[in-house]
Amino acid sequence: MKKIFDFYINSSIHVALAVVSLCLITVLYYEVELNIFLLFFLFFGAVSGYNFVKYAGVAGLHHRSLARELKNIQVFSIFCFTGLVFTVFFIDPEILLWSSFFGALTLLYALPVFSKKRNLRSISGIKIFIIAFVWAGVTVILPVLGVKNAILDDLLLEFLQRFLLVVVWILPFEIRDLKYDLEKLGTIPQRVGVTPTKILGLIVLAVVVIIEFIKGAATLETKLVLGIIAVVTAIFVWKTKENQSRYFASFWVEGIPVLWLMLLLLIRNL
Repeated sequence: MKKIFDFYINSSIHVALAVVSLCLITVLYYEVELNIFLLFFLFFGAVSGYNFVKYAGVAGLHHRSLARELKNIQVFSIFCFTGLVFTVFFIDPEILLWSSFFGALTLLYALPVFSKKRNLRSISGIKIFIIAFVWAGVTVILPVLGVKNAILDDLLLEFLQRFLLVVVWILPFEIRDLKYDLEKLGTIPQRVGVTPTKILGLIVLAVVVIIEFIKGAATLETKLVLGIIAVVTAIFVWKTKENQSRYFASFWVEGIPVLWLMLLLLIRNL
């Protein structure tokens, strides 16, 4: 069971479900028609993209001596990429165009396109904002493309809110990796320290909650659920430390979007 669970985490299935959950939250918020192929497209794309970023370099250097788990992840990633290509034929061209933009950012994040050793990730202080921008774009913009009744002001606020939330969710990962990250990355904990990073996260969460009350289409349900998610996130952020348990960030923090979706569905069915 532990091997299965580790594969679930390490193969990016968990993070892909988080992406799908955030997409569904947008669908519920704007009450738009659900495109099941978009969900598969996002799931396969998240697995393919994340595993490429995490393992491409390792696979290239040690292809013949890959550990068994890494080989399984490689096979699974190929399967997901095949699924991604298949779902492309069922996705609106406008969505594909925007997806290409966010996909290009992912490639620029991982591949050394600026020089032999420089990519977007290596630019000091930019890593967290690229990830948040891509997550917000994929889970807010893509689900509502082509929807005529979407309120632009609310959509921009939703994008900003999602962007800020993802930034906060990344902070426990940056604190965890503090002893491993190169100093030139300029992560927030590297720049200001662990405790100020936590305080900054709580301030950003307060802004996220304020935005929920500004949005015209926000209901009592969405405000209540967002408030619960903000409290849960605040607890995780404050309890974050450098020497955290193996699954603290990679399972519990990464699973907050899934919890958000479950709570939203639960309260709507009461």
